[in-house]
Amino acid sequence: MIYASLPDSPGGIARPLPFHLAMEEHLARNYPDGEYFFIWQVEPTVIFGRCQNPFAEVNLDFCRREGIQTYRRKSGGGCVYADMNNIMFSHVTTSGEVTTTFSRYCRMVADTLRLLGLDAATTGRNDVVIGDRKVSGNAFYHLHGRSIVHGTMLYDADPARMSQAITPSQAKLRAKGVSSVRSHVTTIREHLPQLTIEEFKQFCREHLCDSVQEMTPADIREISRISEEYFTDEWIWGRYGNRETTDRHRIDGVGEFSVSTDLIPPPEPGMAARIRKVNLQGDFFLLSDLDEGLLDRLKGAEFTRDGIMEALSTASPGEVIAGLKTADFAELLLGAAPAVMATT
Repeated sequence: MIYASLPDSPGGIARPLPFHLAMEEHLARNYPDGEYFFIWQVEPTVIFGRCQNPFAEVNLDFCRREGIQTYRRKSGGGCVYADMNNIMFSHVTTSGEVTTTFSRYCRMVADTLRLLGLDAATTGRNDVVIGDRKVSGNAFYHLHGRSIVHGTMLYDADPARMSQAITPSQAKLRAKGVSSVRSHVTTIREHLPQLTIEEFKQFCREHLCDSVQEMTPADIREISRISEEYFTDEWIWGRYGNRETTDRHRIDGVGEFSVSTDLIPPPEPGMAARIRKVNLQGDFFLLSDLDEGLLDRLKGAEFTRDGIMEALSTASPGEVIAGLKTADFAELLLGAAPAVMATT
């Protein structure tokens, strides 16, 4: 695997998170051959998944008071808190079957930790654990025939600050068998206090990579151009730029969903309402375009189980949202009360 190396940033100040997400895109678009890996760190930042509503998932008042930056990434999954005491990994590889690609990456990370004598293993959809506590959470998405996998590695952490910055639902914590963020995580430093963060980074780089690709000034200019999208209000807040949320529903092994359904009232008594629009939020993993693959197909469908199943008869929900079955999606839609009832 090739290590994508950056020169030091001007003034030694850590580059903001959008730069590193843009670097992943740049490698995927412009370096089509080989597998790439790089390690990065950011000043205090909360990163939420592509389909998450930050008003429901992030303590935005606390983040503003504490100077914690907030950004949206293009992969699915849940919120993470990062700062200079933990490390971010990015891996760009040839696109393959999603489950295989993701599992291979998580195993690779766990194998690296085991070489340090740690009792590391993969678990759930996207976590690496030491013992029974999480040390790394990961997410992925596809771009231009490539797979991008990225995640956190908790070298050290402040669980109190982490739990104040992000607000996972109790249902999500129960699904993981824990009562709080604090009880759910561990760190490399807790197990290997003699190992410095720089030594740990160097160990990971040397174990995982066998060559180096230096990023040139031209690379950096292109990365900076790509990063501009991540700074825009349209991308960060987008369709979630208000505080309206719906009840959350969880599908085991798939993720947590919030559903908003806009219905067209039935034209006369005894007839079914029809779906005008469905909006999904959550920490699920997107594999392809959500609107094209699922939501647009529901427009005009009867708001009944049969109507929804018929509208999705040619769809493959599991190819849009990892692990999602058509029947479970129909029950999800019917179990969430419509958020808006149109009057005309």
